Amino acid sequence: MRTRIVVFPGSNCDHDALHAVKYVLGEEDTAFVWHKDESIGEDVDLVILPGGFSYGDYLRTGAIARFSPVMKSVIRYANEGGTVLGICNGFQVLCESGLLPGVLIRNESLTFACREVHLHVERHDTRFTNDRTLRKTVRIPIAHGEGNFIATDNVLADLEAGGQVLFRYCDREGRITANANPNGSRNNIAGIMNKEGNVMGLMPHPERACERMLGSADGRGIFESLRSFFDRESSVHLRERAMVA
Repeated sequence: MRTRIVVFPGSNCDHDALHAVKYVLGEEDTAFVWHKDESIGEDVDLVILPGGFSYGDYLRTGAIARFSPVMKSVIRYANEGGTVLGICNGFQVLCESGLLPGVLIRNESLTFACREVHLHVERHDTRFTNDRTLRKTVRIPIAHGEGNFIATDNVLADLEAGGQVLFRYCDREGRITANANPNGSRNNIAGIMNKEGNVMGLMPHPERACERMLGSADGRGIFESLRSFFDRESSVHLRERAMVA
């Protein structure tokens, strides 16, 4: 799984993401891409936009990062079907760049939220959520001040009807309640994907929940899902080449 992790000025979860993919999963072909680079490289399987405070979160979270040189390549890659995962600030950048609908605004409490939350996994049939170890309810940390997902009624209806909501905030029993919502997000939304199913953003940090010694390994299932997806894709391509030969 050839993975590239974009680093913006102010990114602070880039090394967490690299650790999860390169050292926990053992995927050696994992590297950083600097925000001033104009290309993410060739034959990339996965691009990760990590958490942090890109460009100091000036203007709006993700608003300046969206115009960084590397994002032209990321947007083109996504529009051509490439897989992109945005975590926390990365989710905000994806929304600002138009790769995902909606926007993330200040938490309803107007305070920074940093704690573990429970998420209800809405689907187990996507490239991001197919791993058999990914339970229906997972425990993953959050750390954000602007994680309140909002969208118009029409956009929200489209997200729900299209099965694009992948994660919702819930309690430890999996019940989706107002009390389980840490930031006021509409419909308790914690993570969504685009209509094509190749771009996903979520506010919680799965890369910080990949090892039990850190309190939870529930986030590893997202990365394992991606690896399984690319393993299957590689097998299909090999079979197709064999048939042509």
